[in-house]
Amino acid sequence: MTGLDALDWLVVGAYFALLAFVVWRSSRKQETSADYFLAGRNIGWFVIGASLFASNIGSEHLVGLAGSGAKSGVAMAHYELHAWCLLVLGWVLVPFYYRAGVYTMPEFLERRYNPTARWILSLVSLLAYVFTKVSVTVYAGGKVFEVLLPDLEIAGVNSFWIGAVTVVVLTGIYTCFGGLRAVVYTDALQTVVLILGSLCITAIGLYHLGGWAELREISGSERFNLWRPASDPEFPWPGMLFAAPIVGLWYWCTDQYIVQRTLAARNLKMARRGTLFGAYLKITPVFLFIVPGMIAYALVQKNMLVLGDPDQAFPAMVSQMLPVGVRGLVVGGLLAALMSSLSSLFNSCSSLFTVDIYKKIAPEASERQLVSVGRLATGVVIVLGLLWIPVMQRVSGQLYEYLQSVQAYLAPPMTAVFFLGVFWKRMNGRGAVATLLLGFFLGLAKLGCQIYAGSAPEGGLSAMQQVLVSYGSINFLLFCVYLFLFCCATLVAVSLFSAPPPAGQIENLTYATNTTAGRREVRESWNRWDIIHTVIVLLIILSVYVYFRG
Repeated sequence: MTGLDALDWLVVGAYFALLAFVVWRSSRKQETSADYFLAGRNIGWFVIGASLFASNIGSEHLVGLAGSGAKSGVAMAHYELHAWCLLVLGWVLVPFYYRAGVYTMPEFLERRYNPTARWILSLVSLLAYVFTKVSVTVYAGGKVFEVLLPDLEIAGVNSFWIGAVTVVVLTGIYTCFGGLRAVVYTDALQTVVLILGSLCITAIGLYHLGGWAELREISGSERFNLWRPASDPEFPWPGMLFAAPIVGLWYWCTDQYIVQRTLAARNLKMARRGTLFGAYLKITPVFLFIVPGMIAYALVQKNMLVLGDPDQAFPAMVSQMLPVGVRGLVVGGLLAALMSSLSSLFNSCSSLFTVDIYKKIAPEASERQLVSVGRLATGVVIVLGLLWIPVMQRVSGQLYEYLQSVQAYLAPPMTAVFFLGVFWKRMNGRGAVATLLLGFFLGLAKLGCQIYAGSAPEGGLSAMQQVLVSYGSINFLLFCVYLFLFCCATLVAVSLFSAPPPAGQIENLTYATNTTAGRREVRESWNRWDIIHTVIVLLIILSVYVYFRG
């Protein structure tokens, strides 16, 4: 069965009506920049945790992660067990961000290092958001509509474009007018819809397949193994063991897209508990997205599912296996994933441009001007994302693997600069700038050589061409580890061979320079229940690692 029936459309319509009500209620007060960019710094732990999860789980997860499960089994689950990185955010870095009173991550780098580091991170982050996260999310959303509504066409425009453009524009509108408050409250609603929808597809898929034992038998031990041999060309275990945490710590602990939710907390306690709740939710994608992809693979082996390419695994199961009404609920979950990620991206881009670029250029701008510029910046990002869709249509292979490879080239310099900066007071601005510039240059060069290696002829290459192909052919996980070690060495060497940062500049911004008042504030923000929940999350993660060992 394909397409949506009347009852499905009724369920989807009810979801959008509820979404519109939440946006209207949450967007009535947007007078200051703190209201617009940080929701007035008055958000509770439940909304923070749900927003962290919904912002992370976009349509690229439902489409790309399920596609990866269909192709490779649980190999990519390492990235979905990064709930422990959220614990690092809540326990290690949030206290520094919160006490600094910053709006953005580049602003924190300026406080810790210098204005140049802030400019570099702001520009690189904006470009990376538009050309990776926004475009990949929109592309994945178009793939969903392409499968669910294959016959939809208006004025010669196919379902891919209709779906992508419609959802991007609608999401952009409520992000423009509602600011972060609208984003986080709609994220909380979308988290519920997303989890219910994904649970439906997992349960119904297992029912049709014949249960978990049947899935394991058809998949075989290799597809149930998180740890591949060191010689594996795609997911060697040393790369997964070391590279995945480098990307995870950057993404969950230093990326504006994620951290902005914790900056909106009403106090430090709410921020940490939001990360704890988000950590619980982050464990679920292994079973909500990877497992459905593996189920799709097993159903194809039993001739019970028709599947074009792996990236169609999740939407194909929705369109071919779910009953009327339930299909509408799951489509609502797909739309929730797409819209929550896009709204978070749009708001983060708006914050970065307004606070880190426009406010630097126009320091006398009023609060109303900052809000207006933020809305205009959101509109520009929407247009750029739409213009980039034709390029993303050229992406072949596994969408989720593509996204992770790009992030593996961008994460190492940022992870090094943030974490060494917090743990070692001797790190200075000159070292940070050198690390960011060299790290980003080497990462982008790797991406360019990788594209070249994919199109280069097999024979007759010059010595220089062979070097470029060899550089581009390095496994992306291993390259991430090499680049991180290089960035750490650069930061340490340049910092040690230049003057240390002034003591007043780094007060309360590193562990060694914490004041007594700062330490007291952190201690008063947690109790034994925070410790207990932290231990529970870590035990669950360890249990998953033990189970999926082949």
